[in-house]
Amino acid sequence: MKTVRFTVGETEHYGILDGELITKLAQEPYDRIMPLDKTYHLNEVKLLAPCIPTKIVALGLNYKSHAEETHNPVPESPIIFLKPTTCIIGPEENIVYPPSTTRVDYECELGVVIGKKTRMVSVNNALDYVFGYTCFNDVTARDHQRDDGQWTRGKGHDTFGPMGPCIETDLDPGNVFVSTYLNGELKQQQNTSDLIFSVPEMISFITGVMTLLPGDVIATGTPSGIGPMKPGDTVEIKIEPIGVLRNYVVAYQ
Repeated sequence: MKTVRFTVGETEHYGILDGELITKLAQEPYDRIMPLDKTYHLNEVKLLAPCIPTKIVALGLNYKSHAEETHNPVPESPIIFLKPTTCIIGPEENIVYPPSTTRVDYECELGVVIGKKTRMVSVNNALDYVFGYTCFNDVTARDHQRDDGQWTRGKGHDTFGPMGPCIETDLDPGNVFVSTYLNGELKQQQNTSDLIFSVPEMISFITGVMTLLPGDVIATGTPSGIGPMKPGDTVEIKIEPIGVLRNYVVAYQ
């Protein structure tokens, strides 16, 4: 099942996406799926980021290939950081290139969407708390990240958290390919079997630190192949069977 968040006119709704048709839901999908007798064609709506998290918890250096690429040792425990919710944008929206940076990178990631309040869960039952999965682009001002020595500024600019186009509930997070295309050219591609810490391990570790709430997102890390974008570029994050998250890089005005 694929769920979406969308607008018709000025009103926001949740829905179930089936091919080109969206069935409107009565409420957020986490507690209960309540379809209504109302459908829209995909070209009648504007898709938004598919959830409204209270926080985005992201993983650094969580692919073996990325650790090798950056000449960093494989971490002994997950490296986590937070991205502000003000960075979130949806599909087909613009990533704004800040005037204070000289390098903005793409980072394709599998996003994990939490379905219920989660605290101190074990690895064995961690997936019971997952609602589904989405595409996430952990956009990064690489020079800010390097200069600061910590990642809040480099990861936290407005528009640096594209996600979507939907949440897929039926997916094996340990065996799915994650890819980045820049202007149609493949730049990143790796299977999540290369993750250093699995999705259940991430959830268990994070919920030992903080409570996760319905709609919260875990960005699970990026594989090798990171690289820069510039204004005028089109970046696409592809994960089957979720779909394609497409965004456009524009200069700050």
